[in-house]
Amino acid sequence: MSSGLLEHAYGPRVAVLDNPFLHTALLRIGQTNTPHPEVLALLRASYTVLAAHGFGAHLPRVWRSEPTRMAEAHGEQGHWQGQVLDPSERVVILDVIRGGIVPAQVCFELLTHVLPLENLRLDHVNMARQAGPDGHVQSVDLTGSKIGGSTEGVTLVVPDPMGATGSTLVRALEHLQESFGRPARVLAMPLIATPEFLARVLPAHPELYVVAGRVDRGLSPAEVLETPPGTHWDQERGLDEHDYIVPGAGGLGEVLNNSWC
Repeated sequence: MSSGLLEHAYGPRVAVLDNPFLHTALLRIGQTNTPHPEVLALLRASYTVLAAHGFGAHLPRVWRSEPTRMAEAHGEQGHWQGQVLDPSERVVILDVIRGGIVPAQVCFELLTHVLPLENLRLDHVNMARQAGPDGHVQSVDLTGSKIGGSTEGVTLVVPDPMGATGSTLVRALEHLQESFGRPARVLAMPLIATPEFLARVLPAHPELYVVAGRVDRGLSPAEVLETPPGTHWDQERGLDEHDYIVPGAGGLGEVLNNSWC
């Protein structure tokens, strides 16, 4: 039986979900004939799946023994015992505008159901990719970001849907660490990531873990695509000359915001 995770050679800090429901949803999100309301609904559903795995795997846990409704009839036998999320953990969700607006809201709302609201926060970074004359991303502008307080020692969750170059995430973390404190751990949750993204973000931040819906490497040589992901990481390629993911989802930030209207 499948473990629900894809086997790969990207290292222990990367989890790629092998979930047919999620893969079906991502396929629909990336197709041109999917109407906008359905894209939004699929995005919310996809992040519910991704976040449930990411939070369960990476947020701190504590042991609990609590009565259920059956305790009145069966006493101690009606108590449930096991591990739950630690309610004392401080978690900050980082919304990377524009593509991350809906995913961040979904993740924040999910956590409000299971953790105390006083330990949760939703922050916003306005990050614009700046391309050079050759069309490649060279820098990121953070003008207009809204950070609500310290990020020292927190669990920082970054549900930016497209893990393309990694430059946006690296710059956001640098900004937070310089001005607001170093998180205890960072959980990056892209729906779709590239090998280039992983190669950029993992060495830059040793406290960072990646939970992805899939890794796209569609521009890799044919012989590389025949091997398990990460086997020939240095030869894998998922970005075109304009740093868009292939096959990817085709400019999801623009799609979500109907930027052509």
